Amino acid sequence: MIVRRHGPGRTADTRGTDRRLIWAVVVNLLLTVAQVAGGVLAGSLALIADAVHNLSDALSLAIALFARRIARRPAHPGMTFGYRRAEIVAALINLTTLVVIGLYLMSEGIARLFAPIPVDGWLIVIIAGVALVIDLATVALTFRPARGSMNIRAAFLHNLADALGSVAVIVAGAAILLYGWTIVDPLVTLAIAGYVLWHAFREIGPAMRILMEAVPPGLDVAEIAAALSEIEGVTDVHHLHVWSFDEHEYAMEAHILLEEADLDRIRTVKKEARRRLAERFSIRHASLEIEFADEHCPEREKRLVAPH
Repeated sequence: MIVRRHGPGRTADTRGTDRRLIWAVVVNLLLTVAQVAGGVLAGSLALIADAVHNLSDALSLAIALFARRIARRPAHPGMTFGYRRAEIVAALINLTTLVVIGLYLMSEGIARLFAPIPVDGWLIVIIAGVALVIDLATVALTFRPARGSMNIRAAFLHNLADALGSVAVIVAGAAILLYGWTIVDPLVTLAIAGYVLWHAFREIGPAMRILMEAVPPGLDVAEIAAALSEIEGVTDVHHLHVWSFDEHEYAMEAHILLEEADLDRIRTVKKEARRRLAERFSIRHASLEIEFADEHCPEREKRLVAPH
């Protein structure tokens, strides 16, 4: 059984989200060129760091857009569940690049602490100010789609971190202009790196859990088994596995042992099991195998114990 949440056609909302992502990619690429040029002219590592991060923003948005289009492809015999996890893979790629970028910026910031160079504060402030406006526009473009998609949310976090990075660069430029504190430039770089790493590590776990088919957060295997065991006529529940297709839809499989082989009882138990799974656990894709006492099942003696 193949479950799809959306029809094959592209809705107006889907097209609108794609347009937002395309515009966000374009403006971020233009901004990256301006920031790199300005960083080289001003001698600012913080500005170049912000530009590198901004380039990753453009790439993350392009990956997110590409993944969205792949995810809309229909299921076929070679991919019976379709391509819905393409967006989760894209999120993992984007978050991994955030980790790499964060570590790179941190190493560069530490090196600059021990070997500071003169920087042009005015040029830093001007370019970072323009960057902030564009970053905020990109954040606005991706804010709404990010609420319902891990893929878009990873790209959104790229841009949000970059907007805050632009604020930090402006502060660094002002400190250099007012007080001549060139050391603020690498310190701001380290702050940007730390923020990037914090966001990346916070978001990468859920993506990896989905791809590893871990039990979704908030669900307990023992509780699900207990709920099914309470159904009249059920004597045992085993071989129970719960996982996520994506960040919105759960799936489950289980063997249910009945005390008597009655067709009406089988239908009643399956109907009640599906009702409980949907209402109590939001599981609407369940593969249930009915067993009887005289059947041999090697899985019956195995019990899945949830980790503590």
